[in-house]
Amino acid sequence: MSSKYTGQCLCGQISYTVDVDPLFAGNCHCKDCQRTSGSAYVPAMIFPASKVVIHGEPRIFVSTSDSGNAHSRGFCPNCGSQLFARFSHLPDVLGIKAGTLNETSRYRPMLDFHVASAAEWDFMNPELPKKQGAAQA
Repeated sequence: MSSKYTGQCLCGQISYTVDVDPLFAGNCHCKDCQRTSGSAYVPAMIFPASKVVIHGEPRIFVSTSDSGNAHSRGFCPNCGSQLFARFSHLPDVLGIKAGTLNETSRYRPMLDFHVASAAEWDFMNPELPKKQGAAQA
């Protein structure tokens, strides 16, 4: 049986598989996501952490979010691709950056969130619901 979701970093040193559907999928427009992605937002999917199988050893960078919670980002130590996110207030989930999916068409965002922080030039899908602050996974 093949996995529902598979993905990897740019160089292929880190890969992952997930056999369940995401608990949540959405576009985060917070300032941290803008800075870490170098873009207008991060397309993110949240899965039960126990259901994600990671091959390779990502390097972790921890920062403090506006809420005061720790936000850990996992990236490839070779090519620098960001793949994963963990949140101290949600220890049982793992975020995956949708751009790292092997089949990016599998990503179906439910909403745009942290839109109060969106860049002026950010064009959002008008069909998606908008939330000023954080989404609830």
